[in-house]
Amino acid sequence: MTDGRATARTLVLLRHGKAERPEGIADRERALTERGHVDAAAAGAWLARHGFRPDVVVCSPARRTRQTWQAAESGMAGSGSTASGQAGNGTARNGTTGNGTAGGPAGNGPKPRVRYEPAVYAAETADLLDLLRATEPDARTVLLVAHNPGISLVSIVLDQVGADREGLRTSGVVVHRVTGDWADLGTAPAPVTARHTARA
Repeated sequence: MTDGRATARTLVLLRHGKAERPEGIADRERALTERGHVDAAAAGAWLARHGFRPDVVVCSPARRTRQTWQAAESGMAGSGSTASGQAGNGTARNGTTGNGTAGGPAGNGPKPRVRYEPAVYAAETADLLDLLRATEPDARTVLLVAHNPGISLVSIVLDQVGADREGLRTSGVVVHRVTGDWADLGTAPAPVTARHTARA
């Protein structure tokens, strides 16, 4: 087992963007609205600016979550533009500025390993934690793209004081600093260090 104190680990939770609710369309096939695409891209730009580029992405296979990751990835790639981040606002606490890695979609390193996990759709909190605990030990930053209420409840379980009790809004981001191994998630401290909320 690796020493969690020697290797900084970051867990980023991203709720999917605002989605359409057309009649006759299965819930899994609901697409993002135009606002949802913009907000998700702004979330990705915010992540890039703060150095939270993922090594691993765990994403629900629902259409709106896949589109959220794709828009966030695009936002990371275009984070140098002056327009990035105009659709939202974010704060970093305790002087946290991310892991400073240059990898990921907008960096020079390898792209993240993306896993579309069927179990993430409509998952209970315990199921999401189990998936995250199985993360590859070498991953420093993991991005989970999922749905409420599960994704917000994960944040509350990890930091009952720092988490937002009202839950993540669409395209909302909360960042946790993981102090142990991924396998220890939920038992070792994982305080909230930063958050981003979409304007919409």
